[in-house]
Amino acid sequence: MHNDYIFNPRHPLRRTRLKDYGPCPFVVNIEEITKQNDYFRIALWTGEYLQLTLMNINPDDDIGLEMHPDVDQFIRIEEGQGFVMMGDRRDQLDFRAKVYDDYAIFIPAGKWHNLINTGRTPLKLYSIYAPPEHPRGTVHETKEDAEEHHGQ
Repeated sequence: MHNDYIFNPRHPLRRTRLKDYGPCPFVVNIEEITKQNDYFRIALWTGEYLQLTLMNINPDDDIGLEMHPDVDQFIRIEEGQGFVMMGDRRDQLDFRAKVYDDYAIFIPAGKWHNLINTGRTPLKLYSIYAPPEHPRGTVHETKEDAEEHHGQ
């Protein structure tokens, strides 16, 4: 279903393997690798104080309502459109904004939040967590996989 390698347009014979490269030094074209990712979530780099994940949210789907009590989060939309909601309580998401290609979303620790894909194509994004939120090497092929692992 998924390709474990991402095409490198500058070096057609080279491909970047999708895996967690942290905590080793790593350089990548973040826009290209984000747009080519088909996994719901995959950790691309996990360090001691920071983590980068790639995400692919299908049309009419969402990340899922969540809150990280001790983690700040940064999301960058590379492709697609969506609607983000945040608030102090899960039933009071009073901050709302439409988001598109090239938008950045800053989510303070302790804020409930969700991001919904409102477009007709997958929403391609990367997310930076400080400190890391997911175990090193996390791969969730689908949203169902992510929900199953979250419940453990």
